[in-house]
Amino acid sequence: MNLAHYIGLLENSEKQLTEAFEYVANKHKDEVDIEQVCLKLSAWSREHHGRIMPFVEKYSEDHESEPASLKRDLFTKKRRGSLALLRDLHDLWLLTQEAQLCWIVIRQAALGLRDEDLKSCYQFCNTRTKRQAEWLLGRIKQAAPQTLLVA
Repeated sequence: MNLAHYIGLLENSEKQLTEAFEYVANKHKDEVDIEQVCLKLSAWSREHHGRIMPFVEKYSEDHESEPASLKRDLFTKKRRGSLALLRDLHDLWLLTQEAQLCWIVIRQAALGLRDEDLKSCYQFCNTRTKRQAEWLLGRIKQAAPQTLLVA
C-alpha cells in the first residue's frame, strides 16, 4: 500500500510549513500582522503534524520523507528590502499548496479505506490549511502593488 508514502509526505510538509511560518514571523517582526499571524499559522501546522502522527504509525512502512528540503530550497536567498516579504509570502503559499494537495490525496485514501478517523483528521486540518493559503494570498495581493511599483 502506498498510503504510507503520502502520509510521510504530508507529515514532512506540515513540519516544514511549521518551520517556515516561524522563520517568516521572526524575519519580518517589523510587520506586526505578519509576525502574529505567521506564529498562529505555525501553531496550526504544528497541531496538524501532531494529528497525522497516529496515522504515520498506523499505516507505517519504510517511506522517504520527501520533499525533505523543500523549505530550504524555497527560502535559500538572503532576501532584503521590500521584495523580501513578498517573496517569503509567495514561498509560504507554495508550501501550503503542497500540504493542501497532500490532504486531498489522503482524503481520497480515507474514503477508500472507510477510515473515519483519517477522514475526520482531514476535515479539521484541510479546512485550516485552506485558511492558511487564503490569508497568504490576501496578504500577497496587499503587498504586491507597493512592492512591485514603488521601489
